[in-house]
Amino acid sequence: MKILLLSDTHSHIDDAMKKHASWAQEIWHAGDWGSMHVFDELSKIAPVKGVYGNIDGQEIRAVNPLHRRFTCEGLDVWITHIGGYPGRYEPKIRDRIKASPPGLFICGHSHILKIMRDPKLGLMHFNPGAAGVYGFHQVRTMIRFEVNTGRILNPAVIELGPRIVMSDEL
Repeated sequence: MKILLLSDTHSHIDDAMKKHASWAQEIWHAGDWGSMHVFDELSKIAPVKGVYGNIDGQEIRAVNPLHRRFTCEGLDVWITHIGGYPGRYEPKIRDRIKASPPGLFICGHSHILKIMRDPKLGLMHFNPGAAGVYGFHQVRTMIRFEVNTGRILNPAVIELGPRIVMSDEL
C-alpha cells in the first residue's frame, strides 16, 4: 500500500501536493486541515484517513476523529494530532501508548518533521512536518512510504519548497 502522509495544511492545497498525492493509494492527514476544501480535494485523488487538529472546526471534526487507530496491510497504525514523540509523548496519551504501542505512531502539530524509532516501545514514529504555508516552519514537507505485510518500506521526505511568507506576516 502506497501512503502519502501530511499534516498542518491550514486550508492550503496546491498542485505540487496533488501531484504527490496522485502516487498514493491512500492519503493520511494528521490534523489541522483548516478547511473541508483540503479534505475534498484530496478525496478526489485517493481514499483519505485523518484526524482533526486543534484549529479544525466542526465540519472537519464531523468526518475525522481525534484519534484514529487501524490496521493497514498488517501494520497497527495510530494517528492523532497532538501526540509528542518518543521520550516525550503528550501526557494525555502517554499511558495509553505505553499500554498498547502501535507499530506506527503518527502525529502532526509541531510542524517539525520527524522519522524516528522508539526503542523502548518498539514502534516507529512519523511526524510529516507541515505541508501548508502558515506556521513557523521554513520548508513545507510531507512523507511518502509503503506498507507491506506489517512493514514500513521506503520512507521518503517530500520537500515542497520554502514556506511562503504571507502578507499578513510582514
